[in-house]
Amino acid sequence: MAFAPSPIPSRTQYVLEAIKHGILTGGLSPGQALVETELAARFGVSKTPVREALKTLAGTGLVVMSQFKGVTVRTVDAAMAHEVYDVRLLLEPEALRRSLTRRASLEPAREALVKADEAADRAERSLANREFHRALYLPCGNPLLARMLDEVRDQAALVSTVAWAAVPSWEQEAGEHREILRLALAGDAEGAARALHDHIASFVQRAFPEGDHA
Repeated sequence: MAFAPSPIPSRTQYVLEAIKHGILTGGLSPGQALVETELAARFGVSKTPVREALKTLAGTGLVVMSQFKGVTVRTVDAAMAHEVYDVRLLLEPEALRRSLTRRASLEPAREALVKADEAADRAERSLANREFHRALYLPCGNPLLARMLDEVRDQAALVSTVAWAAVPSWEQEAGEHREILRLALAGDAEGAARALHDHIASFVQRAFPEGDHA
């Protein structure tokens, strides 16, 4: 018998999204301590939803829970970036290839590119970029493969947030996104998959060249 996951209470969801937004916009810096009492006072809630939100964020890899340091925003270094992007390199091009083989609709990906171009800030642009990539792999026909890629989405977004803070390269990535979509719309599954692989690989190498071990 399958059991559906329990829905996250609204207060916990509110706190979770607020903390995640802070992390992915750079408002909460890598390594910064996240103190339950301070966050509870900031968001006008009890410590319980804060605690539950932090547990969920730890599960997605955005925060780290330590017996000695408490809860902190995950630090991004070359090793972490290459670890996350290695998973994407192994899975995402194949997922895109399968989506195109199944003749999946590319309209959600096209809409995400428009959102990215019209984004008002880095957070909106990051979210639109994540939507673009997810629109390419979600209809791959293998729900487990899609879930595995979903599991690294937040960590990948954190890597890009840190990288963009140092070198704002989103215009280059936007051009690469347009080329991937062009190939996909042309029905070139192999070409689109190669372009996606090169896009992912070049970003992490450009942002974290000293960690060249992927």
